[in-house]
Amino acid sequence: MSNLEIGIYSFPALLVLIFLRVPIGLAMFTTGFVGYYFVMGSTRLPLAQLKDLAYSTFGNYSLSIVPMFLLMGYFATLGGMSQALFKAAEGWLGHRKGGVAMAAIGACAGFGAICGSSLATAATMSRVALPELKRYGYAGGFSTATLAAGGTLGILIPPSVVLVIYAILTEQNIAKLFLAAFIPGVLAALGYMIAVSIYVRLNPGSAGVRERVPYGERIRALVDVWPVLLVFIAVVGGIYGGIFTPTEGAAVGALGTGIIALANGGLNLRTLLEAFADTARSSAMIFFIVLGAAFYNLFLARTRVPQELSTWVVDLGMAPITVLAVILVIYLLLGCFMDSLSMILLTIPIFYPVVSALDFGMSPEHVAIWFGILVLIVVEVGLITPPVGMNLFVINAMDPETPMVQTYRAVLYFVCSDLVRVVILVAFPAITLFLLPA
Repeated sequence: MSNLEIGIYSFPALLVLIFLRVPIGLAMFTTGFVGYYFVMGSTRLPLAQLKDLAYSTFGNYSLSIVPMFLLMGYFATLGGMSQALFKAAEGWLGHRKGGVAMAAIGACAGFGAICGSSLATAATMSRVALPELKRYGYAGGFSTATLAAGGTLGILIPPSVVLVIYAILTEQNIAKLFLAAFIPGVLAALGYMIAVSIYVRLNPGSAGVRERVPYGERIRALVDVWPVLLVFIAVVGGIYGGIFTPTEGAAVGALGTGIIALANGGLNLRTLLEAFADTARSSAMIFFIVLGAAFYNLFLARTRVPQELSTWVVDLGMAPITVLAVILVIYLLLGCFMDSLSMILLTIPIFYPVVSALDFGMSPEHVAIWFGILVLIVVEVGLITPPVGMNLFVINAMDPETPMVQTYRAVLYFVCSDLVRVVILVAFPAITLFLLPA
């Protein structure tokens, strides 16, 4: 059996392990190790590679962004920023038809600007918004679907942990990727609000009506979100302005949200230690997946699967946009069974060389950034598609009384919104690249 055939057969073997509920990091590491053994005929070289690979992977300075952004999200929750965001959004939108659900989407978008994790955004905003949605008579499935979809904004609106990983894998500028994600992130929030509006009109009994809030209270609620704006401007504005690097920006954001949480009374010795412990656990999980993916991708590089696949696709003579569409469909299908980070780590080393070899009439850097944002969006869709939509499970744990099937039905409206957005961004790359320097 040739090395190329071993590499190809590793894919179904990996999927079998995933379906058997083996943790994705361990599944990728095991497949890579066994595959490396068959390629080299010895365990000595894989073990030697593991030593060097672990050091080179975790010695990457850019990876320090991950725990900093995660810690920033925990501090933001302790500082009451999620409550302030929802209260402000509810004051301005809550009296409209489906307005409380729109407010939840808006609050998720705001919280996503200071939290790079989708699951953290979904879980945090659910604690704040779910009781209000129930209070005003919103249907259970509609409420949970809204919050699950809103949570996906945590990985699209910068800063984004997944986008940082993509930047490291493809050796792209993190600041430029954050900048390119801004307009698609705003479009996502607006698209979800439109989906809410359509849903409540097609299902009139699914949403109650909230009384109109006086303008004085609206202004006061809007003023209360100044810490969120301050942190966002300091972190994202500082990165874009070249004041500090993305890694330094993440540290500044963590420090800023920590100070705000301390000033608001949410941070003490106990909550500080809990935040550190939660950040350590989440970072360890992400880093282990990164290591497993790095070892598996090292094995694939040895078998030359990515190079051969790239050459084969180019030789087919298909239109570049057709190849891109097929890749995005594969991501949508994988999203039904895998989490977002695992998909990025597993597939980017395979698909990125293919896309880079195609001519889209743009510079290689713009193609890489455009492709990264598209991948991020379709990965985001995977977070809310059954049967393994991670956000759906998080929200269901917050509201176990609502049957999952009701959430599945309602979330389809948000999935359709995502698909429309993907088509628009594929057809008009300039939307994604508009804010980038010429």
